[in-house]
Amino acid sequence: MWDPAAYLRYGDERSRPFYDLVARIPARRPRTVVDLGCGPGQLTATLAQRWPASRVIGLDSSPEMIERAGELGAPVEFGVADVRDWRPTPEVDVVISNAVLQWVPGHQDLLRSWARQLPAGAWLATQVPGNFDGPSHRALREVAGRPAWRETLLPLLREAPVDDPADYAALLTGAGCAVDAWETTYVHLLPADVDAAHPVLSWMEGTALRPVRAALSPGRWADFRAELEVRLAEAYPIRQGQVYFPFRRVFVVAHTGARAEENL
Repeated sequence: MWDPAAYLRYGDERSRPFYDLVARIPARRPRTVVDLGCGPGQLTATLAQRWPASRVIGLDSSPEMIERAGELGAPVEFGVADVRDWRPTPEVDVVISNAVLQWVPGHQDLLRSWARQLPAGAWLATQVPGNFDGPSHRALREVAGRPAWRETLLPLLREAPVDDPADYAALLTGAGCAVDAWETTYVHLLPADVDAAHPVLSWMEGTALRPVRAALSPGRWADFRAELEVRLAEAYPIRQGQVYFPFRRVFVVAHTGARAEENL
């Protein structure tokens, strides 16, 4: 289960890659724009502002997220759907998938399939976190690998579920697209509160720790969380009242086919 409040705890930091991704989509008048994995919908709503004449659809597998999105009152069609089951229809000219595909094993096949099914001149844009070798995830794997947690948690953790920009570029070029691929490391400055959890732990509770928390009883979760917090505090010391949290992300924008339609 996704917790919209936990996910939005660092809303500004999580939003910036979305805006950087969308800024590289030069579509002018797309007929339909689809946001796959739209979450609580506040970013999807900005797509309706960017393309006011377009039909904008936001889809997410979490009913909790879609319920939250529906409260925005935005001119967006929100619905519950699994990204693995979605297929583009002929009028879809822009597809955006922001920080979603890292949760989908074999998502490379999905990208290839979407690129081939979208109409010529459409845009397919995706962003995935590329920090799975970072100290936060190394700490998570280290604690999960201890005897008390190993059997339950290690099967849930992913080593490196995303590719490098060059690999995504090669995949989508092979599917007939012109590709713009890059990576960026953001340094998020997370305020530290002595009465609250370590900032990186709070960040991870909104995303990477979801399957861990779901697999543990409340008591065992509290114990695991305390162990992990110690390790994170060592990896990310508090300096000047904040934590400096580097976060790498991988971006790809693909333009399908050999021709661009006039309405794009």
